[in-house]
Amino acid sequence: MMWSPPATLSLLLLCLLLGQAPLSRSQSPGTTKLRLVGPGSRPEEGRLEVLYQGQWGTVCDDDFALQEATVACRQLGFEGALTWAHSAKYGPGEGPIWLDNVRCVGTESSLGQCGSNGWGVSDCSHSEDVGVVCQPQRQRGYLSERVSNALGPQGRRLEEVRLKPILASAKRRSPVTEGAVEVKYEGHWRQVCDQGWTRNNSKVVCGMLGFPSEAPVNNHYYRKVWDSKMRDPRFRLKSLAQKNSFWIHRVNCLGTEPHIASCQVQVAPARGKLQPACLGGMHAVVSCVAGPRFRPLKAKPGRKESRAEEPRVRLRSGAQVGEGRVEVLKNRQWGTVCDHGWNLISASVVCRQLGFGSAREVLFGAQMGQGLGLIHMSEVRCKGSERTLSECPSLDGSPNGCQHENDAAVRCNVPNMGFQNQVRLAGGRNPEEGVVEVQVEVNGVRRWGTVCSDHWGLTEAMVTCRQLGLGFASHAIKDTWYWQGTAGAEEVVMSGVRCSGTELALQQCQRHGPVHCPHSTGRGSAGVSCTDSAPDLVMNAQLVQETAYLEDRPLSQLYCAHEENCLSKSADHMDWPYGHRRLLRFSSQIFNLGRADFRPKTGRHSWIWHQCHMHYHSIEVFTHYDLLTLNGSKVAEGHKASFCLEDTNCPAGMWLPVSISASCYSHHPSWGQVPLCPAQ
Repeated sequence: MMWSPPATLSLLLLCLLLGQAPLSRSQSPGTTKLRLVGPGSRPEEGRLEVLYQGQWGTVCDDDFALQEATVACRQLGFEGALTWAHSAKYGPGEGPIWLDNVRCVGTESSLGQCGSNGWGVSDCSHSEDVGVVCQPQRQRGYLSERVSNALGPQGRRLEEVRLKPILASAKRRSPVTEGAVEVKYEGHWRQVCDQGWTRNNSKVVCGMLGFPSEAPVNNHYYRKVWDSKMRDPRFRLKSLAQKNSFWIHRVNCLGTEPHIASCQVQVAPARGKLQPACLGGMHAVVSCVAGPRFRPLKAKPGRKESRAEEPRVRLRSGAQVGEGRVEVLKNRQWGTVCDHGWNLISASVVCRQLGFGSAREVLFGAQMGQGLGLIHMSEVRCKGSERTLSECPSLDGSPNGCQHENDAAVRCNVPNMGFQNQVRLAGGRNPEEGVVEVQVEVNGVRRWGTVCSDHWGLTEAMVTCRQLGLGFASHAIKDTWYWQGTAGAEEVVMSGVRCSGTELALQQCQRHGPVHCPHSTGRGSAGVSCTDSAPDLVMNAQLVQETAYLEDRPLSQLYCAHEENCLSKSADHMDWPYGHRRLLRFSSQIFNLGRADFRPKTGRHSWIWHQCHMHYHSIEVFTHYDLLTLNGSKVAEGHKASFCLEDTNCPAGMWLPVSISASCYSHHPSWGQVPLCPAQ
């Protein structure tokens, strides 16, 4: 009986006879990681690189075509590919050429699922590195692009950067803005050699640390300090500097990179050279310039500081400092930015313009809530050197298929001020709530204690939650007797706290010098409840302008408005029901642009019975209006309240097409007769 080998074995024997290996499939678990590298600021094009066994490598252009480029682009989060580029159009890469003769069907979700010669099997040189040009539109569901996405595996990348202060004055400063650059590589901190160090390198380092720009450094002075320590036997610097593991040998940045790992980095001298790293050099020293919000306050009596022009860009609906939906001001009207073509370089221009560092993450698909009004910009193409976003080339957003569901957002690098370690919550049911405990200096000694709840309100609670990194405040709590604080921290150490709302920490708010709190311990301690999302109510100002009119209304028709506190205090002293009130009336339209529903702060047990309408109201003021003259003087004021109600019975024959919950999931900004039945 004659035995016939299986078809797969026959193919293998034939390939061995011909001296070739068959096309293989990826053997690595999980999805292959890709990135695009090369000159230019566009995130959708560049040299294609693959991460394998902890090392980035390139792909050869042999047999590479549009089908393979489409698979790569889709894996990178784009809708597809426009074209590909051969012969190292985006520059020759370094390291291994991981893939050659890549052949895809087109349905693969990862380039590693396509056929190839096998990992590292190639007869190409880096002059044949392939590049791709993807469609700029992101896939639906592709939510963000982080700096860390293309940096490689943990422990084998330049992950963190810090400044080690050398001067005594720099050590006392918070945040640290000047010092020797140290980079964490393979789990250890290394010094960076100053040979070939440029201002562009400094700009990248400062951006990572949350600073918008860099400043010149007195290298002559630092060289003297270095040489002195090298000669002093009490320091180990001389022996350490002779080890290559002490150094990052060379760094070369363009200045537009969001992370130092995106620069050209040489960890050690080239192979084959016996000289030690950084021969004759010293550590690179960087001086950064902090943004206005992070500079120490310098009060100079008798001298008014010139007020800086307000930036024409802002961030909205972010839970933390330095994050939010990007909005720009054009023709005196705020509008949003479309996420088509939105990338880390353009986002970094926004961050630096606002006084932060470079961008650490860009977000697509209205992840920070949808904006209102016009979409001013789309396909923003910053080079990274621009001072403002308006200097970057862009298209008008609305004619280019952009909707508010495409609103772009950003998370910026911000300086480490150390404030987060000076406040904590204790006794709560979860880490987002509890008694507020702060660390302050008492008689030269830093100690923990509580905050007096007198004058404690939502503004102070907002600053506390922001300082903790917990987002927004949902409640400011004055009675916290039911929460057990930290033992030894029961004493009130801060009182009379009044915040404007823009502070980064409670310690920056106004407060009493000597502590004065009538109830020094127990139920008088302040507490908070924090949340990572909150409503953001915005008034349609144009509608107010179009519908406003004056009306003289008899007091006999204003009993309900008076009972519900919708008239000014002077109405209390009038001769009811005789006379009239002059009212400014207008329609209002209020949009919630935040990432949480707007609901009453008080529970149903706190709602108030109003005899006039014969039901309970949860009337809470959430908007204040000021009526101004042409020269800006205030002549009257008003407010807007949420109008949530609960009826206790339903008249016969009353029917509603929808069930309405008694806990009020929406608010009615305008008064109206709303028939309500109790929710079933």
